[in-house]
Parts: sequence; structure tokens; C-alpha cells
Amino acid sequence: MNTLEVLLSRRWVLKARDKELYYQIKDGIGEIKKFLMEKLGYQVIVNPHLVKVEKIPARAERWMGIREFTEPIEYAFFCLILMFLENKEAEEQFVLSELTEYVQGQYQEEQIDWTVYRYRRHLIKAMKFCVSEGILNVDDGSEEGFAKDCSGEVLYENTGVSRFFMRNFTQNIMDYSDYTDFLKAEWIDVDEDRGIVRRQRVYRSLLMSMGIYRREENEEDFAYVRNYRNMIQGELEGLFPCELQVYRSSAYLVLGEDCRMGRFLPEENTLSDILLLCGQLLREKVDSGEYELQNNESVRISREAFRGLLEECRKRFGAGFIKTYREMVTEEFYQEISSYLTDLELVEEQREDILIKPALGRVIGRYPEDFSGGSENEQ
Repeated sequence: MNTLEVLLSRRWVLKARDKELYYQIKDGIGEIKKFLMEKLGYQVIVNPHLVKVEKIPARAERWMGIREFTEPIEYAFFCLILMFLENKEAEEQFVLSELTEYVQGQYQEEQIDWTVYRYRRHLIKAMKFCVSEGILNVDDGSEEGFAKDCSGEVLYENTGVSRFFMRNFTQNIMDYSDYTDFLKAEWIDVDEDRGIVRRQRVYRSLLMSMGIYRREENEEDFAYVRNYRNMIQGELEGLFPCELQVYRSSAYLVLGEDCRMGRFLPEENTLSDILLLCGQLLREKVDSGEYELQNNESVRISREAFRGLLEECRKRFGAGFIKTYREMVTEEFYQEISSYLTDLELVEEQREDILIKPALGRVIGRYPEDFSGGSENEQ
């Protein structure tokens, strides 16, 4: 078990959910606490309930957020649940109707009518997330009863860890008008030392993002990576198996085969396999001159050309896909794959064009030469 991998991969380690791991992490946290605080600027929380690292990105990205939530109202309901739990003691029980009454009274954007199914569905997603994260325990009943009828009851128990979910802010966030205000405030106490801010941005980008792309606004960050690549590589390699790869206008932290730190690429699903095959086609088209490589190693093509790239991938390799993707209609396949690539920030929609990031051309997959439609793919 690698303590750093666990802490960066999980929101927290709860004593009530995994006592043995909790004590292992608690006993070993001293070895990496200095690294987390100095190189990433992350606060480490250790208390009788949990161990948690306050993970803040260098910049906001599309894939960030709670993956179970798809609508803003679900985030709003979740925040109201946290507010509701502020007045509950650890191990205190409450029924769902008590919470629904509170949410109905506090939500200001519109009138909540629990007889309308969509409102119940949104609240159920927020409640299930709370249960999965260890914020709540279900003592009796289930959310499915509430899904069928607004009079359905569930008995919950507050675990007491909800107060550690949100960060403690030193500024009054009610004055913030944009999400970037949170990132600006992150380094307000060290603003006078640009070196510290730059170092923490670089380490956060390498550990929390797909990679670092050289842009006009981050020239200093990329220069830091190029100038101190050996130091960064040596330090990170001493903590977990990895390799720092630096190119002309991009840099990536490639994890070792045994490292399972957070969400990684390729993932173990068919979408990821298709992504790798798209990467192969992209490389072929760049090498043949069909696609022009820009100075920043990215490729800009029209939406029609991008659609053609995905369709070519499907026609050429589709026999090896699982049934779900083999039988998708063309538009459904396009939407599914393009959304996946966009969410991972491997492609970016720019007005009429599609910008393909360098990372897509550096992760490729190939079927064996004797592939006939039923063979396993090589990656």
C-alpha cells in the first residue's frame, strides 16, 4: 500500500469504513505530509474520524466535480443536506421527511414540489452520494420508496463527517463572483513569493491533470518543468512508480503499471479502447501529412473532419468493439466518443473547429496484424 496513492485517489479515509487502512495511513502520513504541504500546498486533516488531503487543482477542468451529479440542482440539494447536518450530532438519526421539509424551505431558486418525480430523483442522487461517501448511513428503508411516492420514509444516521467535506475558507466567499476567485484566493497568503506559487501549480498540474500544455499564460510553469525535470522526476519517482516525459510544448506524468492513483488513462472500458484507437489514427494522419501539426503539437481540424475521424475508427476497428458500440447508430456513436474525449480534455471545441490536444497522439492502441474482429487488442 502506497500512502500517497491512497490519499490522492480518495476523498478521504474514514475510520468507520476502513479501520485498518485508517490506522495505516495515520501512522504513515508523517513521511509524505511535508511533500504535500511544501510541493502542492495541500492541507492534511487527521482526526479521530478520518484522514483527508484537501486536494485543490491548479486550474478548473471539465472532468472535475461530482461524477454522479449531472444537474446544478443536485449540487444545490447536496449543499443543503450539508447545511441540514450542521445541526445534527454524530450518530443522531433523522427521517427523510425532516430533510425534505428543510430543503423545501431553504431552496430559493424555485418552488420545490416533492410530488413531482424529477425533484425526488435529484434529491435521491444527492442522498445516495452522501451514503456512498460515508456522510450518512441508512438505518431503515430505502430511497426507492421515496422515488415511487413522496410519502416514502427512510431512517438515516448522521456519521458526523459532513463538516469535513467542505474546505474552510479564510475569505468571505459570498463576495466571489466567479469560480476563478477560489483559485486566486488559494495562494493569497503566499502571493509575494511567486516561486512557491509556481512550484505548487506545477506539481498540482502534473499530479491532478492529464498533463501540462505550454501556453502564453503558463510560460513560467512550463519553463520550471523543463529546467527542473530531473529534480521533479527524482522526487516523484521516490514516492511512487512514474516517469516524467517532457516534450517541446507539453509534459506528462506517466504512471507505472502497478500505480493506481486516481483516474488514469487508459481506463478499463471500451470507451478507453476506442480512444486509444483514435490516437492511432491521429498519428497516422499526422505522419502522412493529412493533418498538420501546429507549433504547440496540437491538431486543428473542422468538425466535419473530426466526425470523419471517429467514423473511420468505427468502420476500421468496430468489429472488435462490444455489442453496445457495434450496434450504435452513427450519431449516437459520435456523441458518445466525442463527449468522452471532451470530458477528458483531449479535444476542445473552438467555434467551427476541433482542437485535438497532444496527449491524444501520445496514447495509442493497435490491434494485432492478424486481427479479424474477435481478437484482443494490444495497447
